[in-house]
Amino acid sequence: MTAERVDPPPIADERTMLRAYLDFHRATLARKCAGLTDEELRRCAVPTSGLSLLGLVRHLAEVERAWFRRTIDGEDVPLVWSAEGDFQVAYDARDADRAEAFAAWEAEVAHARRIEREAPALDVTGRRGGTGEEVSLRMVLLHLIHEYARHNGHADLLREAVDGSVGV
Repeated sequence: MTAERVDPPPIADERTMLRAYLDFHRATLARKCAGLTDEELRRCAVPTSGLSLLGLVRHLAEVERAWFRRTIDGEDVPLVWSAEGDFQVAYDARDADRAEAFAAWEAEVAHARRIEREAPALDVTGRRGGTGEEVSLRMVLLHLIHEYARHNGHADLLREAVDGSVGV
């Protein structure tokens, strides 16, 4: 995925604004990972944590897949790394393959973009796995923005621990 990041527009309709903010946060994660070696992407900032930049990429691939493909589109697809539905499993990237992780994430982002683009309205709903709760595409977009923003904060710290870069 390209590390080019475009600022969201200051004025736009709701859908354009939500799409732009989610893409901004996706690009932020890509930028945090850009230019690092495989070993650096796997590096954990805290000895007691298995969290790494590559683990975040894997986790967010699962999140994209679960919310867009499984919940909104109703696809019967398994998660990529979380066979038991435990999204924390994806964080453990000590033996992860960089190419596989980024390919999965990029594929899930492409699916998510297609699903969002083809949905006739933000009020389209799907059923959340596990609970069966009905949720709207609007809620999913907002949740993903929140998810990426939170994890990009982690990515800031992880990247700084790897090479001292801040504000990437």
